[in-house]
Amino acid sequence: MPQAQLLRAHEFTQGLTEAQIQALAKIARPVTFDENQLILANGQRSRSFYLINSGSVVVELRTEQYVIAVQALGPGKVFGWSALLTDQDTLFQVRARETTSALQMDGAKLKAECMNNTALGAEFFQRVLSVVAGRVRATELRFAEMCGVKV
Repeated sequence: MPQAQLLRAHEFTQGLTEAQIQALAKIARPVTFDENQLILANGQRSRSFYLINSGSVVVELRTEQYVIAVQALGPGKVFGWSALLTDQDTLFQVRARETTSALQMDGAKLKAECMNNTALGAEFFQRVLSVVAGRVRATELRFAEMCGVKV
């Protein structure tokens, strides 16, 4: 299964057991995004978790008045963590910066797998928390730059 091979090589899933990789591979499907394609819209119901294999995306904070690039993500990075939460709208929008390939996992299926396989769930959610913390930090740094604070 090509998804298993991509998962084995991905930075986010490094160190998972072969059984955990196989479980994730069953719910993963390859997707491709075109340059400048909006993948996740701010305020949209989040439904998928993505692992980037090639290309890059930009995480943006969008309001009616402005759009701020918060963080660029490339191969080995992930986005869409809010899909793991019940009825959570997307907090950031995500746009492809170039042609980008990723593995897409349905959030409900991924959450169910993590709840049924507690060892996988504990490991996966620990990794997702690191992603969330990184996104918060990137947002803080971006706002500090906007306020003229040297970072």
